[in-house]
Amino acid sequence: MENHKVEVYIYDLSGGLASQLSPMLIGKRIDGIWHTSIVVYNREYFFGSGGVESCNPGSTALGHPKEVKHLGDTQVPYSVFIEYLAGLSRSSYNGQSYNLFTHNCNNFSEEIAQFLCGASIPKYILDLPNEVLNSSLNTAVAALVGQLEKSARPIAEEQQRFSRENSPDLSKEIEEARYNSFLLEERRKTLKEKLAKKERKREKKRRKILAAGGVVPADLEDLTMADTEAPLNGAPEALPSEQALALEEEERREDEEKKKSREPPIVYKDFVNVKEEFDSLIGLIDGKLTAEEQKSTEELQQYMLGDEGSWALGDGFLDFINRLLNDKQLPVEVRVKILNILAMAALKDDIILVLHTDRKDHILMNYAYEIDRLSREEQEALSLFVANMFENLSSSEWLLYISEWPFNNQQISNIRVTTKVAVHCLLAENTVLQDRGAAIIHNLATKEVKSVVFDDIAVEVTMALLQYFNQKPPEEQLFRCMKALARFAEVSRQEVPQLIQMIGPDPKTFKGTSDRIDQLIDQISARIH
Repeated sequence: MENHKVEVYIYDLSGGLASQLSPMLIGKRIDGIWHTSIVVYNREYFFGSGGVESCNPGSTALGHPKEVKHLGDTQVPYSVFIEYLAGLSRSSYNGQSYNLFTHNCNNFSEEIAQFLCGASIPKYILDLPNEVLNSSLNTAVAALVGQLEKSARPIAEEQQRFSRENSPDLSKEIEEARYNSFLLEERRKTLKEKLAKKERKREKKRRKILAAGGVVPADLEDLTMADTEAPLNGAPEALPSEQALALEEEERREDEEKKKSREPPIVYKDFVNVKEEFDSLIGLIDGKLTAEEQKSTEELQQYMLGDEGSWALGDGFLDFINRLLNDKQLPVEVRVKILNILAMAALKDDIILVLHTDRKDHILMNYAYEIDRLSREEQEALSLFVANMFENLSSSEWLLYISEWPFNNQQISNIRVTTKVAVHCLLAENTVLQDRGAAIIHNLATKEVKSVVFDDIAVEVTMALLQYFNQKPPEEQLFRCMKALARFAEVSRQEVPQLIQMIGPDPKTFKGTSDRIDQLIDQISARIH
């Protein structure tokens, strides 16, 4: 999960005149007429009367920003961000929706910052429109700022506009091409480092042969630093050398092999009939929704039954989900139905776009964290949702995010919530929950992630697994849990083996259950002794 720096560029449209003239115009001092943009993935993104636009950082007619603030880092993939941005440009941030005081560039920057890293732009910038609105000269000031706002447009050659008139597919292709170019530059840097390292090894071997009086083989003479540096240090348009391309192809083949050998997640694809669940949900909430919530219901129907993408879900969709999950005046069946529908939505490739809109309020994860307070039916539906989230790489990585937020006087994170759901289900008396808990823990443990993700949860999950083993589980659940235990014993080589020895039961007591379990027991035993 790669981190990308998120910055807000702050410009003074007035060029310093606001601080001088504002006392005379509106009776109080204003330091600037602020225009902001978000800079991320090596691009500057902003909103104005022309809609959502982007350019190379600092290439608008405003020149260099007055101030640059680092808001944080994001793990949101670029492709996800572009899909999200294209959706905004077609809905709440199209050019016609721009309003100098109530829906401007700063509101856009705030929304993007929240989406990317859960941060806010400076409050004094967001409060500025109220100061002007409350003055007697707001009309005159608005006209002036309206003219100044046009200076925030990018140079034509640098511009990419996400306008409604543009074909969404073409917009995506343009941005994807730009991102591919960015990736190529990053890959060139990596390739250069690898080729330089390879050349150093060749040179060391060549010198060793010469020192011994031998003849240098031809394969040690065909690659020099000049060969590697010429194409890689040139202009951005330069292609990598043939050696670099060969190395890149080799890496691609290795990645493909890893994907083929990757342990498939345990998910539940045919467990829910979406149409039946949706029809039941409509019957339960009919006449109880606001107009906006009714619209969200129709959007959900388009997404789940109309084969539309997540773009069909509007800005108020998560507020609608929040109402259904947390309004205790609604019957418990409502929560079960919507969770079952979301569990099937989790199997969709673009579910990550929905998840990332929840970075600010954490509606889904806050609800999931209180699984021990939910009814049995809700717990079963919630566990189905979490298990199915492992179907796609992006959503499974979302479950493992370690960024924290406060909830009920404690700090929680996605990985902590996922762990709590898994452990609670595994140790429940309900066999359905046990099955889902074993699936989630299996999916957690078999993901190819950095070991740091498991540092904080390996001990907790291990203790739950050992406790579960005392129930003498069925072969399938035992296999999933033994596989997870083997993984944790590999990652946490000291603490987990010690826990197995101290707490028990000894995995060897399950010898003979099946050949595949016996193999896992041997792996675990090798770590213990």
